[in-house]
Formats: sequence, structure tokens, C-alpha cells
Amino acid sequence: MASAAAAGISKLTITGDDWASSSPNLLSNLSILSPQQVELAKMLLEAGQSHLFRHWPMPGVDDNEKQAFFHQVAKLNTSYPGGLAAYIKSARELLADSKAGKNPYDGFTPSVPSGENLTYGDENFVQFEEAGVREARRAAFVLVAGGLGERLGYNGIKVALPQETTTGTCFLQHYIESILALQEASCEPSQGESPIDIPFAIMTSDDTHSRTLQLLESNAYFGMKPTQVKLLKQEKVACLEDNDAHLAVDPHNMYQIQTKPHGHGDVHSLLYSSGLLKSWHDAGLRWVLFFQDTNGLLFKAIPASLGVSAIKQYHVNSLAVPRKAKEAIGGITRLTHKDGRAMVINVEYNQLDPLLRASGYADGDVNCETGYSPFPGNINQLIIELGPYIEELTKTGGAIKEFVNPKYKDATKTAFKSSTRLECMMQDYPKTLPPSARVGFTVMDVWLAYAPVKNNPEDAAKVPEGNPYHSATSGEMAIYRAHSLILRKVGVKVDDPIHQVFNGQQVEVWPRVVWKPKWALTFSDVKAKVRGNNNSISQRSTMVIKGKNVILEDISLDGALIVDAVDNAKVKVGGALDNKGWVIETVDYKDTSVPEEVRIRGFSFNKVEQLEKTYSEAGDFSLNP
Repeated sequence: MASAAAAGISKLTITGDDWASSSPNLLSNLSILSPQQVELAKMLLEAGQSHLFRHWPMPGVDDNEKQAFFHQVAKLNTSYPGGLAAYIKSARELLADSKAGKNPYDGFTPSVPSGENLTYGDENFVQFEEAGVREARRAAFVLVAGGLGERLGYNGIKVALPQETTTGTCFLQHYIESILALQEASCEPSQGESPIDIPFAIMTSDDTHSRTLQLLESNAYFGMKPTQVKLLKQEKVACLEDNDAHLAVDPHNMYQIQTKPHGHGDVHSLLYSSGLLKSWHDAGLRWVLFFQDTNGLLFKAIPASLGVSAIKQYHVNSLAVPRKAKEAIGGITRLTHKDGRAMVINVEYNQLDPLLRASGYADGDVNCETGYSPFPGNINQLIIELGPYIEELTKTGGAIKEFVNPKYKDATKTAFKSSTRLECMMQDYPKTLPPSARVGFTVMDVWLAYAPVKNNPEDAAKVPEGNPYHSATSGEMAIYRAHSLILRKVGVKVDDPIHQVFNGQQVEVWPRVVWKPKWALTFSDVKAKVRGNNNSISQRSTMVIKGKNVILEDISLDGALIVDAVDNAKVKVGGALDNKGWVIETVDYKDTSVPEEVRIRGFSFNKVEQLEKTYSEAGDFSLNP
């Protein structure tokens, strides 16, 4: 027999029809539903989703599966701001706009926003960098890490991938060590300051959550206190099967709604709903820094960028790099509407050129006198001031303006090739801000700030000539290039690179120079720890520095050197060092006998000979071969 709640609900009118006519199969199953599930059923019918119950059998058949269906619906309903009804309503509106070919920027005129262009190592850069280090004690970091490495040809989570293979340090370890180095550097005991634990939040997904937690726990959180780290799991959203926003049923299970990721924009609602933002604000923090999972250079740009945010008092600061016109990277753009509204946001590269042409710029997206586009290239790293951020999210619940990108079967746009879903992007947060919000950017050289790892070798090899590969190969080589160029900035004679091809990608091979963040976090750190006027490193050399207090003074390196020292061991390294070193050997991507994290790079190191010194006790030491 149906429950009283079910009996009452059968009288409800839904879009002019009663339950019996709108979903007779559901009506016959009301007796097995709880009052909460009946309310969810109401919501689905009111939202035009009666097709979900079209083939449901009578009670007693597949009852467990029916319960599982409502468990999924409840999860989808609570994990989306406003619930499933709001999701479906937004989907109908966006799908209608998509079918009509509506331009999301109709009525807007683009212009170049204000921002800061920095040159690494000059006086201006150093001032911003010093200010950023001081501000770090008032910052929290947020890593968006919801992706697997499948696109890379790597079966693990992306943050577990080694960013370079001289040390084997994975991306997550490097990020944590960088935050810990900032944490220490930002504390000034002479000013009476005590160390502050910098919070670190990681947005995971169903695909990555357990493996991220396992990676942290099995490595003792890479030196960070477990209490500093918070994992926030992103939920997926329902898929849509047509322009009427009917929810898509799994073709293999009529009791399961298809789901897909909603995009990294969910990080805002997760931070808000978790209460983390309030706890950070109550603790006196001022900044939230957002970054993505596989950019090994990012922390070389963060201190100066944070300094820009503090000195310029930006509510939102987008980290950016110089961008060539029509390059496949979004441009930071100021958009002003004819009604007076204005915003500074990322405009995707395939939308920027037509937007410019439609706004009176006859040549569209072209380079200016600098040789680059006047619109800086967005690299999806944001610095947001916490107070105004909380005020804005209190209004929106963290919901970010969404978009839909259905793949239509034909020009009629009446049917999809496969189900679609609404998506949102982290960097679209400024779209909801008032014109009074101070939104700017900080431009850094590509070699210093941007070397994402996202393409597998086969896709990277197909990249048009002159465009970045964004592969594990280019990402690792970019780390060596950055360290070599930084050393050149402080007077070290570093040999020019040679060109080699790995996995079909021609890359510059610089000396393999790597140091831990605690050795040098800033330009000033490097300058203080490289002394003398006769430092040189040959192209075939490898140098790894793991100690905090290692000084290089008049060193001539032609081979491999690894120095590992505890923090209170002071080591001065100098003189001529010559050995057979580490030889780079080509690896075949298709050779499955080689570990995949090596195969996707196309090279490995044959460690023929090296000088390796470990200092595990306090004291003053000299390494002068």
C-alpha cells in the first residue's frame, strides 16, 4: 500500500497533468519511496524529467536499483548550488542560446586591462618579490587536482608524476616543499613573528581523491603537517541528452543518470560551503592563491605576483605570460558593455579574434610593437583577496557562470552526437564582480612561469611548428632551462643548450640544473648563494642542490654534482669538478619494458659518474675537489 505521503502526492498537479498521466510507472512505485524520495520525484517531474521513469517495472522488481537511483539523485541535488531544478533550468537557457548561436559577448567592447609586466631580476621585480614573501604568511593555497594522467599516457594521478627525473620529485611534493619554503621565508623572528602554518587545500574528484590521500599519507605529507592540508572532493553533474535538457540515462543501466565533471570552477563553491574561507578569514589571512596540477615553474612566479596583489591592492590578480596573436591560449581582456557594465576576464583564443573584429578592430587579434599580443596570455593561476571574495560568494554561494558546449549531429542543431553537460571554469569568477572590483594581471616571462604538462607524446609531436608542446618532455626541459637562465642572471657562465629530438619533439637541452625550493625561493636567494666571479657550468653537466645552506663559490662544473645537506649544515662548494657525468639516452615511447613516467619523456639518464655528497650533521663544510 502507498504511504500517506504517497497518497497525498498523487493529487499533486504537475504542469497540468496528475501523477498518473505524467508518470504512471512512478506512481505505482510510490509505496517503496521514503518521504524525502517522494519530494525528489516531485522535483524531477516538475522539471520535465518524467522520461526517467518510463520503463520502471512494478514494485518488487529491481527495488534496490530504484533506491540507488534516488540515492544518486539526492547526491546530484545537494552537490549543486540551488539543486537539480536550478541546474536543469540553467541548462535549458544555455542550450537555447547555443542552438540560436548567441554570442556571449554581444554588446561588449574589448580593451587591454591594466596590469603589471615584470622583468625577472630587475629592481622592480625584486621589490615585488620581497613584498610577496612577506605576504605569504597571510595566504592560503588551493590546488585544483581533479584529473588523471590518461591524456599524458600516464595511468596515475597527475600530481604523482615526477616533474623532473634528476631527483624524481613529483608535482605534489614540489608544491608542498615550495609552500613550506615560503612559510619559513615569510617569518621574521627579528620582528617578533612566530612561524605560521600556511593552509593548503586540494580539490580532488572521484577519480583522484583516494589516490591523492594515499600519496600524501605514504609520504608523510612531504613534510607538511597533516592538519595544514584539506581535501575537498568535487562531485560530477548530470548529463543532458537534448536541447530540452532531459537528463541522460546510462544506456546500460536505466536506473543510473550519466554524469561528467563540471569543471574546475567548482572550487569556489566547495571552498565556500566547506567553511574553509571563513576559518581562513577568522585566522587573519588575506589571500587565496589558486593553481593547477602540472606546472613545475609556477612557484618561481608566485612571490612577485603576490607582491603585485598586495601593493596594487588587486581583488583578483591573474598570472599571465606574453602571448602571440592567435596563439591557442586565452587572453586577459577588459570588456565594457554598452550599458556601462565592465569586467576583466579571460576570453578564449577562438573567441578573441572575432570579438575584436566585430568591435571595430579590422585586423582582429594581432601583435603590437612588442611582438606580442597586447592581451596577456592567461595561465589559469589566480590570486584573490579573501575579504571581498567571501562577500561575493555569500551572494552567489560560489556558483560560477556556466557554459555548455554540445556536439551537434548536424547543422540543424536538433540532436547531440553524445550527451553534454554544463561546465564552469575557475578563471571565470570575475564575471560576477561589480565594475568597482580591482581586477588586474601580472605578466611573467614564459621561461620563468609556464611549462604545463598535459599532452601525450603522440599529440605533442603533432603540435604545429613553433607552438609549445606542453608535454612531459618539454615540461622537464623547461625546468632545466629556467634554472640555467636564473644562474646566468647572477653571473654564472652557463653553456648554451643543444637541440635534441625526443618522442618526435625537438627541445632545447640545457645543463640539468635543479634545486629544492628551500635552497632558493627568490632571485635574491640565488644571488646570495652564488658567490665569486668565476662560476661556470658546461652543457653536459647535471647539478642537484638539496641543502638550504649550500654556497656556490667559483665552481667550474663539467660533470654531475649532487649535494644533500640538512638545514644546519653550511656547505661551501667551489673549484673545478670534472667527471663523466650523466648521459642522456633516448627511450622509445612504445617500449613497454620502460616505466611509463620515463617513456612519456622519451629520455632517461645513464648515471655514469657523479660526485655525490651528503651532510647529515650540523657544521661548516667545504667541498673543493
